[in-house]
Amino acid sequence: MGRLLAVNVGLPRDIVWKGRTVHTAIWKDPVRGRCRVGRLNLDGDGQGDRAGHGGEQRAVFVYQIESYRYWQEQLQRTDLVHGQFGENFTVEGLPDDNTCIGDRYRIGSALFEVTQPRVTCYRVGIRMNEPRMPALLTSSGRPGFYFRVLQEGDVAAGDEIVKIGEANVRSPRSTRSSIRPITRAIDWSARCGSRRSRPDGARRSRRCSRARRRLHEVGTRGSFRQQRRGRLRRGFCHSR
Repeated sequence: MGRLLAVNVGLPRDIVWKGRTVHTAIWKDPVRGRCRVGRLNLDGDGQGDRAGHGGEQRAVFVYQIESYRYWQEQLQRTDLVHGQFGENFTVEGLPDDNTCIGDRYRIGSALFEVTQPRVTCYRVGIRMNEPRMPALLTSSGRPGFYFRVLQEGDVAAGDEIVKIGEANVRSPRSTRSSIRPITRAIDWSARCGSRRSRPDGARRSRRCSRARRRLHEVGTRGSFRQQRRGRLRRGFCHSR
């Protein structure tokens, strides 16, 4: 059982950072009273970079108060407030290492499903005034995670978070560990980031580029084993 401690929203704004203008909605402030949750957003909320944030699969970003306490100690900070990490929901409970993709929760009158870990970008470093923050969030195993909205409704600080289900695609031999806790589900995109999510257009490493290319090939042309079999068959026919 968890609890919703704060509902935070914010609209995109332009800020000056390192001599250039950055369009971002990383600044979130707590809402008083109940807030409407739609399929794509909370009322009064928005995203500055729609390529890396937002959308149906990343409608609500969740971060835990336990992680706040961790960063207060690690960074020697006493000025952290709800919404500091750009989250929509500040929650008690739901740790990253025990929350799995596909888990479903009811909060207020709305229904949510965990979709993926947070893919950090340099904007959280701007908000925290700590350039290392994106890397620290990932390496610490405390990235936070995203909800998609299964049922629209109203939520408010103080609402209980009730788990109502887990991933419903399981074979008889599968275990909960196969559903991938958030801390194990950080993929290449989380570690490498898109070009747009990196400051100053930093280039992606060759290794990441190769990994993305291979993943694309799997998705478009079948598995590598199937591709290899096809090449062997074509080679055999040609030799005859």
